[in-house]
Amino acid sequence: MGPRSYHLCLSLLLLLLLPTECFGAEGRLAHKLFRDLFANYTSALRPVADTDQTLNVTLEVTLSQIIDMDERNQVLTLYLWIRQEWTDAYLRWDPNAYGGLDAIRIPSSLVWRPDIVLYNKADAQARASASTNVVVRHDGAVRWDSPAITRSSCRVDVSAFPFDAQRCGLTFGSWTHGGHQLDVRPRGAAASLADFVENVEWRVLGFPARRRVLTYGCCSEPYPDVTFTLLLRRRAAAYVCNLLLPCVLISLLAPLAFHLPADSGEKVSLGVTVLLALTVFQLLLAESMPPAESVPLIGKYYMATMTMVTFSTALTILIMNLHYCGPSARPVPAWARALLLGHLAKGLCVRERGEPCGQPRPPEPVPSPQPPAGPPAGPCHEPRCLCYQEAILHHVATIASTFRSHREAQRRREDWKCLARVMDRFFLGIFFSMALVMSLLVLVQAL
Repeated sequence: MGPRSYHLCLSLLLLLLLPTECFGAEGRLAHKLFRDLFANYTSALRPVADTDQTLNVTLEVTLSQIIDMDERNQVLTLYLWIRQEWTDAYLRWDPNAYGGLDAIRIPSSLVWRPDIVLYNKADAQARASASTNVVVRHDGAVRWDSPAITRSSCRVDVSAFPFDAQRCGLTFGSWTHGGHQLDVRPRGAAASLADFVENVEWRVLGFPARRRVLTYGCCSEPYPDVTFTLLLRRRAAAYVCNLLLPCVLISLLAPLAFHLPADSGEKVSLGVTVLLALTVFQLLLAESMPPAESVPLIGKYYMATMTMVTFSTALTILIMNLHYCGPSARPVPAWARALLLGHLAKGLCVRERGEPCGQPRPPEPVPSPQPPAGPPAGPCHEPRCLCYQEAILHHVATIASTFRSHREAQRRREDWKCLARVMDRFFLGIFFSMALVMSLLVLVQAL
């Protein structure tokens, strides 16, 4: 037999030889103390020696979990640990008279409890208090720890959604006792967050406590209360990745419709496709966005982006009308030729293919009709002479005039096409800058 087995057998033998009275002494003393304390005790009245004396109650709240934040109904559901401490003048004893027993744990329903309730409760059904025990010490100090699931009203402001921060207050106070009978005070400057379970949607910034003394219209005496203000900030990473970034990329894609060639036939199609994509994301946003009187920040961004895409599509249609001007189109006005085809085209570097940027296009010479070579006009002396010289010259002049008209119409079409390219380049820079600035203003809120 090893030394470890020997010591174990010796310990068991000593326990068997001890008298059984040693095990039940503490239990008998606790029963005796309980009978002595509650022989003439009542839980219906305030446990004070003098009825004019104010009973002080210390309130301590520990936040364990944020169960739900219902923005639509403006209700906050929390899981709290609530500790209340007070002094009961009728639950005192001498520990030496009871074998050094200085504290007992008894059901909370047996002792007087303060009627402290949550003033801004948003629960339709009255929740019964948890039937937990209280710890009573020999000097009359009573400590009652009870878990509670609270549903409180909270004014939710979603004007900065999804980068919003909320302040939700939980006000605790006595329902029937005034400040002269029961005074409630917080323990510490804030609620405890030591056992808080992190929430996936909300980040807790703090839980400060503040004591107030108010006088209501129904009663003349003051009523003290303690308000714990829960400071929350929404975690916006999921909303940025799922709702904001796709909209930013789509909004940056929309101005590229001005960069597409008009002959591709996809300029208007790109604008309409972008507008439909934004409409789909707007519907997804409406499902996840809480209703509010004010439009949230991301909603304003979607509306501004959709308005920009609509205007860009309308301008694309107008520019395409300029690009496809027919032969009967009027010449480009002088002011547009000087301002748009002159200065703006040089500034935006709009040029023909093969033409260096900033240099004007040299005018192409228009060929003038030359009279056919031959003998001078005069009476015919030979049977095969040019008797119809005047008719030939008339036809040549007609052909030259037609050629000049064709070249002039082609020149007008080229001018209108060049004007359309200048406007495309101009609006490309304008709308791309607008989309970039709006996107940066929204994304800066996430930093």
